[in-house]
Amino acid sequence: MVEDTTARRKDAHLDLCAKGEVEPVENSTLLEHVHLVHCAMPEMAVEDVDLSTSFLGKQLRYPLLVTGMTGGTERAGAVNRDLALVAERHGLAFGVGSQRAMAEDAARAVTFQVRQVAPTVALLGNIGMYQAVGLGVDGVRRLMDAIGADGIALHLNAGQELTQPEGDRDFRGGYEIVRALVGALGERLLVKETGCGIGPEVARRLVELGVRNLDVSGLGGTSWVRVEQLRASGVQAKVGAEFSAWGIPTAAAVATVRTAVGSQVRLVGSGGIRTGLEVAKVLALGADLAGMALPLFRAQQEGGVEGAERALEVILTGLRHALVLTGSRSCAELRRRPRVVGGVLKDWMAAL
Repeated sequence: MVEDTTARRKDAHLDLCAKGEVEPVENSTLLEHVHLVHCAMPEMAVEDVDLSTSFLGKQLRYPLLVTGMTGGTERAGAVNRDLALVAERHGLAFGVGSQRAMAEDAARAVTFQVRQVAPTVALLGNIGMYQAVGLGVDGVRRLMDAIGADGIALHLNAGQELTQPEGDRDFRGGYEIVRALVGALGERLLVKETGCGIGPEVARRLVELGVRNLDVSGLGGTSWVRVEQLRASGVQAKVGAEFSAWGIPTAAAVATVRTAVGSQVRLVGSGGIRTGLEVAKVLALGADLAGMALPLFRAQQEGGVEGAERALEVILTGLRHALVLTGSRSCAELRRRPRVVGGVLKDWMAAL
């Protein structure tokens, strides 16, 4: 059955992401080419740092989104509940993975429902662009409402689908469904990539349609093309290997999309973000929030909720240190501080 295929695929994805080589070593966020400038006399205490921000109409203590990963199976449901609980406790935003399995089989909705452990978290649902075309506006709204989400992420994943053995091959109608969803959901809609990045040209067109939340989800972390390549065989596996390094690096996507769309958009910088210093760098480049998934997922797999909280504390401590060491009391101040951009990142930014 279709729904069983989707569920098996979700558990296979978790297995690969927990242990597999889903981060190709040749891929880079290019954040190593972003250097924040040290302030030898910051004239502030650590407790002066205020990292609060707003997202989906809710106040966050930290500018961090646990980006959507999974759902659809019992194991996936446990991951969602554990990480949503961590987000609730620490004032982060949280997104579930693709709700396609739930759309195919309503009984799987429970694996996406996290409100029992995270009643106040800023919660994002999730559906693929081309599943949304089939579901229509009402179908997408039902997915969001069924889990009590504050908004929904519409994910773009053409690279993944082309490599996935069961993937979509028809990518028409995307802008039409975006226009319709903006009309119905307004600022409750976020459009995101899945590791290949959004560039300024696409970002501008989405903003012209009324999109006010974007997640660039650039190259440099988990490659979903690589994930599907590892599941595939024959031609799909061989071609997938060629494209596992395909995409716009995260640093280039954040910097150029912010320039393209101005201040009117809430911008999430995700894709290979692993440390608090990297969070600070994407914020300095123009992101309002940073998004991450794999470090917290792997910590949860190894140590449950407590393991994920330990990993998160390292990230948040690094972020606070970065603000102090640049003399920044807030994310807004950090964006005004000097930074040095070099290497191939300068070439990407010039080209885009």
